[in-house]
Amino acid sequence: MRDSRTIPSTIEYERARIEVFLVKRSLAILLTLVLGLGVVLSGCSGASKDDSQAGTDVNAQKPTETEPVYGGQLIYGMTQDLVSLDPHESTDAGTRCVVFNIYEGLVKPTAAGDLVPAVAESYDISSDAKSYTFTLRDQIRFQNGDPVTIKDIEYSIHRYAELSGESSAFSLALDQVTCPDDKTVVITLKQPDSEFLSQLTLAIIPDGSDPVQNPIGTGPFKVDTYKVGEYLDLSKNEYYWVSGAPYLDSVRFKFIADVNTAFTELQAGTIDVLNYLTTAQVDALQKSAQDQFRIVEGNMNLVHALFLNNDFEPFKDVRVRQAMCYAVDRDAINQFMFGGKSTLIGSHMIPSLQTWYEPSCADAYPHDVQKAKELLAEAGYGDGFELTITVPSQYSQHVDTAQIIADQLSEVGIKATLKQIEWSSWLTDVYKGRQYEATVIGFDGKLNPSDWLAKYGTNDSKNMTNYSNAEYDELLGKALAAVDQGEKAAYYKQMQLNLSENAASVYLEDPADFVAISSRFDGYYFYPTAAWDVSTIYMVKE
Repeated sequence: MRDSRTIPSTIEYERARIEVFLVKRSLAILLTLVLGLGVVLSGCSGASKDDSQAGTDVNAQKPTETEPVYGGQLIYGMTQDLVSLDPHESTDAGTRCVVFNIYEGLVKPTAAGDLVPAVAESYDISSDAKSYTFTLRDQIRFQNGDPVTIKDIEYSIHRYAELSGESSAFSLALDQVTCPDDKTVVITLKQPDSEFLSQLTLAIIPDGSDPVQNPIGTGPFKVDTYKVGEYLDLSKNEYYWVSGAPYLDSVRFKFIADVNTAFTELQAGTIDVLNYLTTAQVDALQKSAQDQFRIVEGNMNLVHALFLNNDFEPFKDVRVRQAMCYAVDRDAINQFMFGGKSTLIGSHMIPSLQTWYEPSCADAYPHDVQKAKELLAEAGYGDGFELTITVPSQYSQHVDTAQIIADQLSEVGIKATLKQIEWSSWLTDVYKGRQYEATVIGFDGKLNPSDWLAKYGTNDSKNMTNYSNAEYDELLGKALAAVDQGEKAAYYKQMQLNLSENAASVYLEDPADFVAISSRFDGYYFYPTAAWDVSTIYMVKE
């Protein structure tokens, strides 16, 4: 969602015949670039980036084993409808994966995990990390042909701040936006923030426009038709600033609420791409239709967890939460759900963000039924208690994981029942309303560590778990204020240890992601943030 990365959410990713090589190479590049980005933003001499040519030729990313053909339509299956076409309001990762193709910010993420200029052609960051200066790209246009102006950028930033709310990290950081000339935007912050660049992926839209009624951006595809509950049709943006992109003439995102029906449509060839396959589905495709599909393997870059509402009476006691962590067998879930290919975690951070990740958390709670029973008895729940796990019904990975967890909890006397609800109800009741006891979901995030960890701050509007810890709040304040990368990383790692030691939730894994794409197409990449980039996908020359 922006915050939550549903495993429909979610994350994105690499390629077919050479997928294993590319995934490993992409991860290595990602870690290098994330480290490099932190150094750039924290350097005492300030930072600048001019990428006016970088990434502007789609053929620079073209795979070597297949030859692309321009044109054609791709039908992309997904098991949820969009929340909104408004990029400033979208909360779930599935929606953001789609609108990634419609809108762009001053900067945008790449599949390698870098942030590169998009609507802007270059940027400069002051040495104190309080001033971000952007130069507008020459002759960049919206999808309707109108030129992008400084006024459009001003409007987009202020609109995003307003919709995010006064208590949002963006609004609290933003001081003012000034335009010294018709090519330059200067964003000034109230306090130093070396992570703020990732916030500027916010979509640039025309001054005064309403994207719900008239979605217009600068991305590679424009909106043609949106039928709620059925499909979203996109067509090629003839004004797109990246040379040679996109390959496809059109894309249809087809909404299929039932996961089994979606898989059946994939097998029948009525959709061309489907994410989040189970290992059983992968095996079925490889046995019966191995020449019809490419199976692309990566990680979802999600924190997949049994999230606990810390205001639910039993969970107010840290010993009960710790007992839950010991009772859940993460290895068994990984083997059953993902063929053992997921990466186990123990706090709210993904391993690919190596600069910020604290690896010791993953080993904090080995499966130990006896230890769980002892902690429950100490807390006064020796006979267990009843628990409802609320899950979005569209996502089989969440439902199946929740069922496994319910079975495991029964071994320590906790009677857990599943409550399956529609995705829209989950967003309203669970994520926003916090009316739940426990839920299985996956959260994604941006490249900045605060986007992953700030949501556990006591007063954060996105604190779905109602976690409240004075030490954590103090560490968060210090992390946000720190400019030096080493100091900032130390605070964020302490925060992860705090969440682990206090068992804020039951953290499971960064799940493996299996994507099936018709062998008629190639060019699928995984991203370290919510994006299904269809601009790189192409029809293969026969």
